[in-house]
Amino acid sequence: MIKIPNIRSAEKRLRQSKKRRGLNRAKKTALKHVIKQIKTHLAAGDREAARALLPELAKVTDKAAKHHTIHKNKANRIKSRWMRRVGAV
Repeated sequence: MIKIPNIRSAEKRLRQSKKRRGLNRAKKTALKHVIKQIKTHLAAGDREAARALLPELAKVTDKAAKHHTIHKNKANRIKSRWMRRVGAV
């Protein structure tokens, strides 16, 4: 059963939450896409291509943290882990 808001402020909140959900999902999808590209390059043994994607990973994670899509500590943890993984290969 779908709940429809009866109050104008509730309608606005619904609009806002739908918009924010879309923006948050887009940011998370972009982050996952970059991580998947890095994984693919590492699996193929292409270290330089993976290293070239690290600035893009940092950019995407920092933007997601800035807009509160993910926590800033999670962004730092993601960057740190992938820098270590790429450096270890």
